[in-house]
Amino acid sequence: MNNPVLLENLRCIPDFPKKGINFRDVTTLYKNAECMQIMLNEMYELYKDKGITKIVGVESRGFIMASALAAKLGAGFVLARKSGKLPSTVIKESFSKEYGVDTIEMHLDSIDENDVVLIHDDLLATGGTALATYKLVKHFQPKQIYMNFIIEIKDEGLHGRDLFKGLADVTTLLVI
Repeated sequence: MNNPVLLENLRCIPDFPKKGINFRDVTTLYKNAECMQIMLNEMYELYKDKGITKIVGVESRGFIMASALAAKLGAGFVLARKSGKLPSTVIKESFSKEYGVDTIEMHLDSIDENDVVLIHDDLLATGGTALATYKLVKHFQPKQIYMNFIIEIKDEGLHGRDLFKGLADVTTLLVI
C-alpha cells in the first residue's frame, strides 16, 4: 500500500535502541489526524468483508489502531499483554527476543471457536512477538486468523512474514 502521506510522516531514528538499528517511530503517525484516518480507512477496507468478530491488539502500540478498527467494524477488542498485567485467568506464550525471553498473555475467556480473529500490531520485523500472539490465539481454535501490521521491515534483511506462510493471511500498510 505504502501511502505517501504515511511514508512522509514516519520518523526513522538511526542507531536506536542500539547502533545499526533504524527505529521506525509510529508515534509520528498517531499524532497526525490525517495519518490516523488513512490507516483506519485502509485497514477497514482490508477487513470489512472478512467477518471479523474480535481484534487482538498487541501491547502496547497495537492497542491504538486495533481498538479503533474494532469499533469501526463492530468487533470486540482483546488485549495481548506482557506477563503479569491481566487480572483474570490467562494463557501465556514465551518467546525469544534479541536480548532475552519475554512472555505475552491473554485472558482465558477472550476468544472462542466461533470467532474470526484479526491480530494487529504496529510493526513486523523478526516476527517473534507476532508468532507468540498467533500461538495464543490459535489455542482458542477460532474459525479464522488474520494478521495486520502498520509497518513491515524488510530492508534490513528481516523476514518476519515468512513465519506465517501457510498459517495466516498477513497484510501491512507500509513495507520498508
